[in-house]
Amino acid sequence: MIRKYPCETAVILQGDRAKSIQGEPVETADYLASAAREGASMVFFFDESRTDEEHEAAIGQIRSCTGQQPLPVMAGGWLRRLEDVKKYLYAGAAAVFFRQDDEEQMGLYEEARRRFGPGRTALYDPAEGLVAEKIEDFPDFSRFKTGADGLIPCIVQDVHSGQVLMMAYMNEEAYGQTLDTGRMTYYSRSRRCLWVKGETSGHFQYMRSLHADCDWDTLLARVVQVGPACHTGAYSCFFRPIWKREENEHGSRDVFAELEQVIADRKAHPKEGSYTNYLFDKGLDKILKKVGEEAAELIIAAKNSDPEEVKYEAADLLYHMMVLLAQKEIPWQEITRELEKR
Repeated sequence: MIRKYPCETAVILQGDRAKSIQGEPVETADYLASAAREGASMVFFFDESRTDEEHEAAIGQIRSCTGQQPLPVMAGGWLRRLEDVKKYLYAGAAAVFFRQDDEEQMGLYEEARRRFGPGRTALYDPAEGLVAEKIEDFPDFSRFKTGADGLIPCIVQDVHSGQVLMMAYMNEEAYGQTLDTGRMTYYSRSRRCLWVKGETSGHFQYMRSLHADCDWDTLLARVVQVGPACHTGAYSCFFRPIWKREENEHGSRDVFAELEQVIADRKAHPKEGSYTNYLFDKGLDKILKKVGEEAAELIIAAKNSDPEEVKYEAADLLYHMMVLLAQKEIPWQEITRELEKR
């Protein structure tokens, strides 16, 4: 018999205090949204499945919850092959954790780390109940070019819509606290102190990525925003129109163009641990093999009944196809032109 809800959920509330819950996905999502307003920092989904059927039910539970609440999610438990890692990530998990006391999982760990990057994988120590691996090696704050006041501006963008929400400043302490907690923390120039966005209003910002610009003097944070970002009650601080061209500001072409730039950058400037560089290093035959494998996985997914599986397998195929185009030095624009001619 399949257990209806095979995931146990641990919510990390302010530090290392955790509360475990289990229940229907909608009820769980409601609780997590409430926990986010109270300042929770992360959710761990422990997939306790015993069968493939239960595992699929757990993936559905994770997908349902990640789609309805803002907290970053780490998922793990049922890891038998690389495909299981993909399923957790495509269900909405920010990272997948591997149990250090499970030899089978640890055998997958290095392959998954190389395939998806160290920022998408982590180690879990059951004895400590904590993620034991530091997920990223972050640049030291001294790497940034700050003003005379020791501050660096941070532009904040909605990770889903791409809308710019606000601009604030960070000092070294705010930068470190943001990385430690996953909640955006800034330095208030007027009050001369740190402030966690949403600390009084409940409108927290949960970091999904943080980038520095080419000169290392500005940060760009992509976040999940709880409620409005502006103190006026507007969703974005940038709500005063001055001039605007009426056109689609963010479309599928932008996504492909951005992905093409990332792939080209990896090819020109190899990065240790990058899966894209792993493919380039292995050469054309490896890339072609992966394109074939992903095409086959898309066909299999299309024969199944889960549209989510079709979507993430299609995305995998498109990514590997774009790596192939980069290897053959064919710009993505030439493909779109060919499609337009048809």
